[in-house]
Amino acid sequence: MPGTTLISDREASGEFVTLARVVKTQGRWGEVAVEVHSDVPERFVDGMRLFALLASTDRKSPDRKSDAAAKAVRREVKVESLWPHKELLVLKFAGVDSISEAETLIGSELQVPRSERGYLEQGWNYVSDLVGCSVFDSGKEIGRIEDVQFGTGEAPLLVVAGETGKQFDVPFANAYLEGIDTGRRQVRMKLPEGLLNVNAPLTAEEKSAQGRLMQDASGSERGHKRSSIVKNSRRARRPRR
Repeated sequence: MPGTTLISDREASGEFVTLARVVKTQGRWGEVAVEVHSDVPERFVDGMRLFALLASTDRKSPDRKSDAAAKAVRREVKVESLWPHKELLVLKFAGVDSISEAETLIGSELQVPRSERGYLEQGWNYVSDLVGCSVFDSGKEIGRIEDVQFGTGEAPLLVVAGETGKQFDVPFANAYLEGIDTGRRQVRMKLPEGLLNVNAPLTAEEKSAQGRLMQDASGSERGHKRSSIVKNSRRARRPRR
C-alpha cells in the first residue's frame, strides 16, 4: 500500500474550510498579511476566490457577548496578487485599495467552500475526513476516531474511543495501515499485539492501584512504571506545514 500522509484542516466545519487568517495590514495599498492554515502546497494563486469570515456584533442587542448577538458575516474577495513575507503570506484583494479598507479584514478567516478543498494525491488524507471514522484492527472494530494529535513522534496519533469509554492512542503509521475508506467511514489497520493495552490511558481504578503499588515499592530501588507509547517500526511522513 502506498504511504499515507495527513493534511491538517482542523478549521474545517460545516460548509466551509479555513485556509488562512488575516493578522495585519501590509503596505499602503490595501494589502494584508495572513497566517496560512493549509498544508496543501501552492494553495493560494492569483485570481482565486475566497470568503472572508468576519465576526460582527449586533449593536442593538443589550448583551453584546451573547451567542444570539454574534453573527457570522462572509465577504467574497478575489486575490489580485500575492507574495511571501517572512513567516506570512501577503495578499492583495481586488477592490481593497487602502489601509482603512484592509483594516476591516483583520482577524477574519479566509475560507473556501468544502467542495473546493485542495486536490490531494493518492496517499494523502485530510484530518477532518478521519475524525468520526471507525477503526478496525485485524477486522475487529475497536472504536471511533475522536481526534488526531501531532507531536514529536514519527507518526501522528489517532485518538480512538472504544465502546466501553476507554481511549487508545494509535500511531497512524504506514506499517500498521491496511486501508482507508472515507466513503464508508472506516480505517483498517493491523496493529502489533499488545499495542492497544500499552497505549490505553490509565483508568481511575488503575491509577488507584498504581498509587498503592508505588507506596509499597517506595523503600526499594525499582518501582512499577507503566510502559511508554510504542515507537513506529517504520517512519511515517510528517505533514507539511
